[in-house]
Amino acid sequence: MINNTISENQKIYKKIYLNYTRNKQQDHTILMDEASQAFRYEDCKDEYWNPEEFSLLYGTPVWEQATPSQRIILNQLYWVAYYSQIVSAEIATIFFNQTSAAGLYAQEDFRLVCDMLDLESMQERAHIHAFRTISSQVEIALFGRHIFTYAMRGPFTETMIYADTNDLKTWWKKLQLHCFGLLSSDNAFLACQYFTVRGIRTLNGKLVQHKLSNYYQKHPHPEKAPIPAKISYYHFMDESFHFNSSTILSHEVVKCLKPPTVFEQFVANLGLRGCQRDHYHFSAAINGIFWYDPALYSAIYQILRSSIFNMDDHEAKEMMQLCFSQESEGLQRSYQTHREAIASYKVYLEKVDYAWKINREMSLMASNSIPQYLATQKKALALFNRKKTYE
Repeated sequence: MINNTISENQKIYKKIYLNYTRNKQQDHTILMDEASQAFRYEDCKDEYWNPEEFSLLYGTPVWEQATPSQRIILNQLYWVAYYSQIVSAEIATIFFNQTSAAGLYAQEDFRLVCDMLDLESMQERAHIHAFRTISSQVEIALFGRHIFTYAMRGPFTETMIYADTNDLKTWWKKLQLHCFGLLSSDNAFLACQYFTVRGIRTLNGKLVQHKLSNYYQKHPHPEKAPIPAKISYYHFMDESFHFNSSTILSHEVVKCLKPPTVFEQFVANLGLRGCQRDHYHFSAAINGIFWYDPALYSAIYQILRSSIFNMDDHEAKEMMQLCFSQESEGLQRSYQTHREAIASYKVYLEKVDYAWKINREMSLMASNSIPQYLATQKKALALFNRKKTYE
């Protein structure tokens, strides 16, 4: 018999309780706030913040020709770009944590779940503040303006900040997010199902963030490690518990509810398919984020034209042609990360019995390839090179 209560499923209740209490005990919010407040770019501008392979344009002709000082900046810009994407994702997470909590609070004995989500939302706000504080300071110091960072935004914008989109797609995505927020706030199954999508998205982050956090953990003098590296570690520790929450809710708590209706299964699978669309691309410029590189051209062009590289218009465009239209170590690494993500998503969905075959097999994501990537870049670069560009 399925009961709409967690307290009658003590094994699940205990998992939630342990995850929640341990997250409270290890909460890195204060350390995160102190670190971001203490950050001064001048103090760590001459050192790496991540493992070397997690540098912007790593393994591309830009990286191969870069001087040691340029490589340090590319390493730091990876941090800025990566966590600017995480900011966008966490803004959406805060909102959907709350709508999902509203959908679950109507169930008996679900207060513990809601308290757990409240803690996570508080942590997300600290993460966002830290990432934005550091990233903005770095970009102003290097370029005098923002490139990857952006003004605060709401949860209904495109989560991927460099996506294959247009005005119509953006409007449609916004409408879908509004609708899901309304539905999940009054539907316990869809509230739980959100954490299936969140779990997949967090799983991708976990693959990369574990490696980023290792830079601090393996630093010979952790107390002297650059503040951004410390923040990568603090963030990873918090997110480990968030991933556990997603897994418990999407794999186990959902079993405490009535079986989903045909409509609920349909909405849930649309969400999973949307996640595949968001994660369809891989980037030669930044390993671990599934950005659509043609949308990224302008940012890369600005970096190449800046005082860091001092390229003129022709040199910058020629270098971009080499980086994006030819195979490179950087492209291969990003493609491998993409394949690893597909494999991990498929394992994650093994326990989701309502998932469509296209989602269980991640068929949409798996259909992308390096030849397809290169063909897309060649067409997009031809268009980019014909446009008037600005420094």
